Amino acid sequence: MSSKRKITVAYGDGIGPEIMKATLAILEAAGAQLEYDVIEIGEQVYLKGISSGMERNAFESLRETKIFLKSPITTPQGGGFKSLNVTTRTSFGLYANVRPCKAFSPFIHTHFPKTDLVIIRENEEDLYAGIEHRQTQEVCQSLKLISKPGSEKIIRYAFEYAKKYGRKKVTCMTKDNIMKIADGLFHKTFNEIAEEYPEIENDHKIIDIGTALVADRPESFDVIVTLNLYGDIISDVAAQVTGSVGLGGSANVGEEVAMFEAIHGSAPDITGMGIANPSGLLNGAIMMLVHIGQPEIAEKISNAWMKTLEDGIHTGDIYQEGLSTKKASTDEFASAVIERLGQLPATMVPASFDKDTTPMNVFVSPVVKAKKELIGVDVFVDWDEQGRDPQILGEKLRQTNADGLLLTLITNRGIKVFPDGMRESFCTDHWRCRFQNSEQSTISHAQIRELLKQVEELGFDFIKTENLYSFDGVRGYSLAQGE
Repeated sequence: MSSKRKITVAYGDGIGPEIMKATLAILEAAGAQLEYDVIEIGEQVYLKGISSGMERNAFESLRETKIFLKSPITTPQGGGFKSLNVTTRTSFGLYANVRPCKAFSPFIHTHFPKTDLVIIRENEEDLYAGIEHRQTQEVCQSLKLISKPGSEKIIRYAFEYAKKYGRKKVTCMTKDNIMKIADGLFHKTFNEIAEEYPEIENDHKIIDIGTALVADRPESFDVIVTLNLYGDIISDVAAQVTGSVGLGGSANVGEEVAMFEAIHGSAPDITGMGIANPSGLLNGAIMMLVHIGQPEIAEKISNAWMKTLEDGIHTGDIYQEGLSTKKASTDEFASAVIERLGQLPATMVPASFDKDTTPMNVFVSPVVKAKKELIGVDVFVDWDEQGRDPQILGEKLRQTNADGLLLTLITNRGIKVFPDGMRESFCTDHWRCRFQNSEQSTISHAQIRELLKQVEELGFDFIKTENLYSFDGVRGYSLAQGE
């Protein structure tokens, strides 16, 4: 029986085949114990009419091997094509995206030579759930979904990662000064879990100033844990300020399956020119080797890669006059790394990866059920008549009365416009109309059905509803701007 570990490999699109060929050549020369199940993904699969970008046999391969080494892919422009990365992450529960961002100064130019941080990004939820609707002529919506279990898993993973790899601090980044419920849940969960790790320092930054600090003082961070969209943005910022997005690799880790890749895209503008830098995918592959229990091979490759950088053999994207000694093609760079296998970098700290294969203790706590009460409903209507005057809309909707369920306010784009709105507020054709009992007591679904019937009879097009709940007496919905 073969002792080699079988992995799923996708060459991808654009520069993907070029950098995958170079990466696999290095892995094989280093003695990585691997065998490959090659699948086709990306643009050609999309163009066959498969909106996910992956055929069924690709999913079956991943289900068997559990490990995916993936080159960048191209998603065709236009509607109807889903992100293959998001599909893979959500289908296989790859909840943690791990992106190390380390400076390799002076061999890779950076203003922040001491930077060595890791960004751990929630990978399944947030706006990346991809739930979007066009609701009126003028307004589209994207739903941001944040769950307590999803938040707990990624935050606990971040602390366990810090504990396993000797990191000293975990920083949480959210925008809970604005999204007090969704981002607030993430921040609250962070505070709860941080108490379980008293030996690890913790703090919180609002994402805007946090991003600014990543761009200005990245060396002040150690481990950052954050939500999906924010993590996608700040990890590219961090990679760029520490050297180049082209160097960054990432891991997407789940309970069973893991995917490893470069953080950059398919770069169609340089496809076929032989100048692409394989370092991002190679660093992703190094993370893969550690994950599957071949850390010695990972160290061997990482050290040879750093020695190549020290010797000034650089692809064009990182080439520096006066420092670089050779502007290498993709294949020449790979050959240079292979030639240096077994050597250590002279000035950079040699790689040393954890040999402990004990799984990190990531779990979700039992849910404590709160008392959930229905206390109102937001009815969204498409209305573009009578000068879009909210006073007219409000007076018409005040004609409804579903057993005491009455209109309390109307907002447009989140701004209160009725009653007593500001005449300067700009209004679209998308209106949120809130109905509650006068004493804000509990209501029934029957009242909502009767309300919608009356709204329809008044000639309004209601496009969605959102029930308003309290949990243990705490309001579970946002107030309007200006309420």
